[in-house]
Amino acid sequence: MSDTPLIGQVCVSCRPGMPTLTKDEIAEYMPQTPGWALSDDGKWIRRDFKFKDYMEGIDFLNKVSAIAEAEGHHPDYRGGWGKLTLELTTHAIHGLSKNDFILAAKINALLD
Repeated sequence: MSDTPLIGQVCVSCRPGMPTLTKDEIAEYMPQTPGWALSDDGKWIRRDFKFKDYMEGIDFLNKVSAIAEAEGHHPDYRGGWGKLTLELTTHAIHGLSKNDFILAAKINALLD
């Protein structure tokens, strides 16, 4: 594991057949991504966000989109007035990769 915090790392391209994170790796990364919840099957992480109105949520999603595009790793999202849910998984490997936690850390930094 790298000594560099997740927020200081960059996403790397994943290919089918690469291993998903182990339970120990997930346990190491979860504390670095507060507010994100692990799915029961351990294949994705999710965070719910609340905003004062519709446009604040859209503005936040646009900021997330810019980071996601720069990293080449994109969350699934859904939302509505004053709310947004983001889910991260690595579709190429059908589970979690380090990229999911790197992106989660960078999304969290938008709230600081």
